[in-house]
Amino acid sequence: MEKREFLKRLSLSTFAFPMLMSCAERAEAIIEGSDEGSTNSADTASDCTLTNSETAGPYPTHSPGSLVREDIRADRTGVLLDVELTVLNASQSCLPLVGALVDIWHCDKDGNYSEYSGFSNVSFLRGRQVTDENGKVAFTTIFPGWYNGRATHIHLHVFNSAGKSLLVSQIAFPEGSSSAVVQVNASTANGYTKGMNGYTYNAQDGIFRDGVSNELANISGTLSAGYQLTHSIVVSA
Repeated sequence: MEKREFLKRLSLSTFAFPMLMSCAERAEAIIEGSDEGSTNSADTASDCTLTNSETAGPYPTHSPGSLVREDIRADRTGVLLDVELTVLNASQSCLPLVGALVDIWHCDKDGNYSEYSGFSNVSFLRGRQVTDENGKVAFTTIFPGWYNGRATHIHLHVFNSAGKSLLVSQIAFPEGSSSAVVQVNASTANGYTKGMNGYTYNAQDGIFRDGVSNELANISGTLSAGYQLTHSIVVSA
């Protein structure tokens, strides 16, 4: 009896062990998948959250239709910044939105905007592009400077192909001691003279202080070679 009972228990435990391992592996995969998804929420249909709407600010582009161009630098100098934006349609499970009009504009390294004040007759650092089959547009520009009360940012306005306004928002930049924002603003050799003294961080910025989770861009690159900005924008079209 004892031998028979021992073999029965051994048989059950041998059968149960791979089942336990399988459950554990599935649980681990679910956890890993959740972590992976949380780092790239704007690019996944499972977390299709609309990008926050923000003010266009006091310096919107007067005639964006006349500024269809990829290189928006004009005569402005500074650290190179390549911008790639992806527009996703929340109404279609965050599939790419094809044919959307995307306007961007931002200040120069000294905090000045074109088309206003002393720069009313020029249109530097403003441009429009149309999203391709992947919902993407690209711009060549310079790393924005900053001015009192605002963190580093880029303005954007998205329209559908018929010209209907879908979203006005702004793009925030990552911050930290080794961030591109800090490195660029310390680069006097590239003409950035303000440094970080008096800089307004995202947490104190009047536009961004309520959170920048779906407005924060990804920045890569180096000061010498230039930086690359990528960002996904979710609209309802």
